Amino acid sequence: MPIEAFYEWQKVGPKEKQPYAIALAGGGLMAMAGLWENWKSPAEEWVRSFTIVTTTPNALCAEIHDRMPVILPLEAWPVWLGEEPADAELLKALLAPYPAEGMTAWPVDRRVGNVRNNDPSLIERVNL
Repeated sequence: MPIEAFYEWQKVGPKEKQPYAIALAGGGLMAMAGLWENWKSPAEEWVRSFTIVTTTPNALCAEIHDRMPVILPLEAWPVWLGEEPADAELLKALLAPYPAEGMTAWPVDRRVGNVRNNDPSLIERVNL
């Protein structure tokens, strides 16, 4: 799944969470590892499902949350997409945390947690 950034929430109190945007340090697109499948429901309807693969966090993301999506380096995209041959061990090796020094994070407005909010300002840095 190609993305420019993703959000993760840090607990800051018993019932409060602060969202953060996380991206590549140099900007640009990154790819999260995902899996998709078509399957038939008990009602005999075809369902297309998708999941994002997560892993343990790198040092940057660990300050925010206890997991992070698997971010695939550019050279791994063809392997993950099945365009190049790969065995199970090679694919498992891709499930490692992306290097923290290659990423950046910043706090964003808490409006990001509400699906009714969908505008470009959601990705902008806020002062805490």
